[in-house]
Amino acid sequence: MSFRRFKAMLAMSLSAAMLLSAAACGTTDGSSSDGEASGSSKIEGYDVSSVAKDESIAKLLPESVTKDGKFTVGMDLSYPPAEFLAEDGKTPVGFDVDLVKAMAKVFGLTADPQNANFDSIIPSVGAKYDIGISSFTITPERLKAVDFVSMFKAGSTWVVRKGNPNKVDVSDVCGLKVTVQTATIQEEEVNKLNEQCKADGKKAIDVLSNKLQTDVTTNVTTGKADVSYADSSVAGYAIAQTDGQLEALGKASGMAKEAVAIKKGDTATAQAVQKALQKLMDDGTYMKILKHWGVDSGAIDKAEINPTDVSE
Repeated sequence: MSFRRFKAMLAMSLSAAMLLSAAACGTTDGSSSDGEASGSSKIEGYDVSSVAKDESIAKLLPESVTKDGKFTVGMDLSYPPAEFLAEDGKTPVGFDVDLVKAMAKVFGLTADPQNANFDSIIPSVGAKYDIGISSFTITPERLKAVDFVSMFKAGSTWVVRKGNPNKVDVSDVCGLKVTVQTATIQEEEVNKLNEQCKADGKKAIDVLSNKLQTDVTTNVTTGKADVSYADSSVAGYAIAQTDGQLEALGKASGMAKEAVAIKKGDTATAQAVQKALQKLMDDGTYMKILKHWGVDSGAIDKAEINPTDVSE
């Protein structure tokens, strides 16, 4: 599958960056019949039309979720291949989007994914959104604010320009410009590394924090940053879509479960989401969606509410 939308977004960002530098001296629900990615240039999600409503699961949802007939989900739509915008600039696509659509079908509701800044989603769950899905790693701090239902696993990957021109050694990033997305687990880790650099008397890390993941990719591609640090599935996708301009340094580390965020104490919604996801895992829909986007290595086989075994 050719994901032109992301390439176009990245190309526009790169062009803008280069212009600034010069001035100074940057969906549809259709798919192929077998559910695999097609060779079309259009960005297409997995076809979830065959997913049927499950009355026993649907009735678990509280009226606060079902009353408007919509399943409203907060997502950061700058995070390919999990959730991003199609070629029209307004249609959400990605494997998280397809999973939301499939869950909505199980509930008998209409999926309503809404774009939001990553750091605003968790505080808005239960008020503005029924749930939040945006590659949320389960952490003790986040568990204080929301309940989680596990749905995927991913690690973190360092990315540099092809050939590693700045000779980045990820065992010591002190003094480097490191770009990350705001409020992610990767930003937390880099901030901790920065504190250690200072404690050791080394040069501080110049942390370039960005609201949008696409800006993280642009920063490292244009050389504004020495290295980026991101979710492994997102980093891998960025490398694939920048036509050989980027490469990973080493293997993904810190494999951990990612999850659906639900209002703290909303047991009914948590149970409904858990059962809907487990149904999709058991009937094969979940794996077909992940394979469609090439991220099936992140599959898990059990959806759990607030799991304790969150890392590998």
